[in-house]
Amino acid sequence: MRSTDGTLTGVTEGDYGDRGMTTPATAAPAADEGHDGIYVRGLTRSFGTVHAVAGMDVDARPGRVTALVGPNGSGKTTLMLMIAGLLAPDAGQLRVAGFDPVTQTAAVHARLGWMPDALGAWDALSAREHLTTYAAAYRVPRARIAARADELLQIVDLREWGDAPARVLSRGQKQRLGLARALIHDPDVLVLDEPASGLDPASRVALRQLLRRMAADGKAVLVSSHVLSDLDEMADDAVYVLGGRTVTAEGPSESGGRSFVWRIRSLDEPRLVSALRAREVLSVPATAGAGMEVSLTDEQGAARLLADLVGDGVPIVAFGPAGGRIEQTYLGLAAERANSLAQPKAAMPVPDASPGNGGHPAPPGTIDGWVDEA
Repeated sequence: MRSTDGTLTGVTEGDYGDRGMTTPATAAPAADEGHDGIYVRGLTRSFGTVHAVAGMDVDARPGRVTALVGPNGSGKTTLMLMIAGLLAPDAGQLRVAGFDPVTQTAAVHARLGWMPDALGAWDALSAREHLTTYAAAYRVPRARIAARADELLQIVDLREWGDAPARVLSRGQKQRLGLARALIHDPDVLVLDEPASGLDPASRVALRQLLRRMAADGKAVLVSSHVLSDLDEMADDAVYVLGGRTVTAEGPSESGGRSFVWRIRSLDEPRLVSALRAREVLSVPATAGAGMEVSLTDEQGAARLLADLVGDGVPIVAFGPAGGRIEQTYLGLAAERANSLAQPKAAMPVPDASPGNGGHPAPPGTIDGWVDEA
């Protein structure tokens, strides 16, 4: 049956793997501090009593696109501001292309392309003038600036708008200009905050293709987005954050012991349900006309189940994931968070005043002593 938080419950282990949801690991895998991407360990940043980043571990390696996934207020933007050298962390380790953004800011800026979630633009300047201005600021050779601006206007499909003032650009066009601006100095590391916001479907496809090409060229790409279907199609790795902390880090093809929902459609749904019950596979109806849903841990278990159903003579017309792995993992984490918030405060662990908690008791009304980013 389906619980109130939307997950499948009451499933037992069998031939198709552990079909129940489990809590993800609380620590990211070990990494080599010497890699030339983004290396974050135990990073913290507070604003008064609000612990926006409360112990994050992140690796965004060269040649890979890494998704940074979490709900609003989970600390993603604060983390990216620290990576960009615009905020200083309170504690922890942070390296960008091998450099410290606090003590080696110029070296980081020379190697980092930063795209915030909203473009701060001079309304009177054209898109081309924005790019040439930033190229000069990044010390792109003067003889190369005009050609580089033209190249990027072509890449982000703004060639016909290159000489129009920024005030006439749409939200999506400004996003594309922001991406071009981040790429102006051909950086080794890219940090993109909601790059697909305001983009039309064709532009979103072009963005995914561009970021995959950047990774293929050896760049480290860190992307935060709420368009999880896009992240599923572009990301090699995913880091999930909640309440300012990393809760799990893995590749989208990994399950980490968790189950994922698969959707099955058949020309004979009663026969499908009977076959699933006979094999002790828990199923629930999907949305109207969309068949049945089952929860499986891996593709091997899905392949075995499909083969068994076909062998039973069930006329299958569709069999596939009900959503991307990043999306399903995110929704599972969000459900866990909602369940934690619903627990009585007396049942929640409250840290003692100790050096590990900065010598102060946990603020009231928080989870494990931490609150979300304001």
